[in-house]
Amino acid sequence: MTNIPLKTLYNGVSVPQLGLGVYKVPPEDVYQTVSSALKAGYRHIDTASYYENENGVGKAIKDSGIPREKLFITTKVWNDDHGYDRTLQAFEKSMEKLNMDYVDLYLIHWPIPEIFPETWKALEKLYKDGRVKAIGVSNFLDHHLQTLLTDAKIKPVVNQIELHPKLIQKQTVEFCRENDIAVESWSPLGRARYLDDVILEKLAKKYDKTVAQIMIRWHIQHDFIVIPKSTKAKRQAENMAVFDFELSPEDMKQIDGMDEGFRIGSHPDEIMNK
Repeated sequence: MTNIPLKTLYNGVSVPQLGLGVYKVPPEDVYQTVSSALKAGYRHIDTASYYENENGVGKAIKDSGIPREKLFITTKVWNDDHGYDRTLQAFEKSMEKLNMDYVDLYLIHWPIPEIFPETWKALEKLYKDGRVKAIGVSNFLDHHLQTLLTDAKIKPVVNQIELHPKLIQKQTVEFCRENDIAVESWSPLGRARYLDDVILEKLAKKYDKTVAQIMIRWHIQHDFIVIPKSTKAKRQAENMAVFDFELSPEDMKQIDGMDEGFRIGSHPDEIMNK
């Protein structure tokens, strides 16, 4: 039985606060990656059409024997599928690859200028038709959200953004919280770029945890949804073992102080539809 807490989104849907991301997991490896995560107790899997591994994710889920309603599955519409009709077509392709009737969360992957409000209308239709349990966005800054909310009939439940101790994105996080939009962290470990940081290593020793566990716990205590990636069963289990300790307020502030706007992925204002 999993010990991962559930976070309730504003529309009443519950999502496991810790999940597995499968970005850059090759199609030939994703089946085993998802299978081992499910065996370890993960119930939240985050994929995307762009990752080109939805087939393997769907097969691993089906073969696991875990009832579909016990799982939380996210996928996303890619940049070249923006627009009302193209988004609806892209969704059907994802459902076919995943071999599912619905997903729990469908996201706009990046805010392609001018056209993403039209894409959002397609997500609203999917939600109203019961094809998805919740709809949200990814990589939206606060000004993108302001634009979206101007005409949206349904506001996003989630904004999935690059977020780790060296990129806290305070302004966007605050906007999301003011509007009851849950924040989800991708690249929560900074793609292992600074696991040797002195502050993190010191805290890992203090709490008798790995640096990765310290970072994941930091996300959890900030009430972020967090989706670390690992293809190794041992590391997947370690990433789950973060609910038996708590970082002190002082140590949380220490980690907060690491923020330096260090962005690893693309900047949302510079993304192109390709």
